[in-house]
Amino acid sequence: MESSDLKKAGLKVTLPRMKILDLLARSPERHLKAEDIYRILLDSGEDIALATVYRVLTQFETAGLVTRHHFDGGHAVFELNDGEHHDHLVDIKTGRVVEFYDEVIEKRQQEIAREHGFTITEHTMILYGHFDADSDDSSVPDNAD
Repeated sequence: MESSDLKKAGLKVTLPRMKILDLLARSPERHLKAEDIYRILLDSGEDIALATVYRVLTQFETAGLVTRHHFDGGHAVFELNDGEHHDHLVDIKTGRVVEFYDEVIEKRQQEIAREHGFTITEHTMILYGHFDADSDDSSVPDNAD
């Protein structure tokens, strides 16, 4: 994402917004807490207050640049909104988050909606459970918080 993405979203280009947007775009972790973003910025020598991080993330959410999730115990995590739909597996013991997309599930949801005369405008599916100890799903990035 670039400064033009901020402008398209109706946001003024500021250094804190650019730093946070860049961090979200470059982070190997797709789901970050505001505190994680703050800590990463501090560790890299940036002087951005935690309140600023929260304010910028809320502005990004309102503008559609990020999506906020409440996976584990109500803690909000943020991910860049890349426009691609996906669902989540969340390990309730470790907090590990895996994104997935399954065409069969998506089609079945549409069929069920149609059977009930219902039009889906958007949806979120989060499956909670735990990964097997020997589980190594290398086909999908591990996004533990």
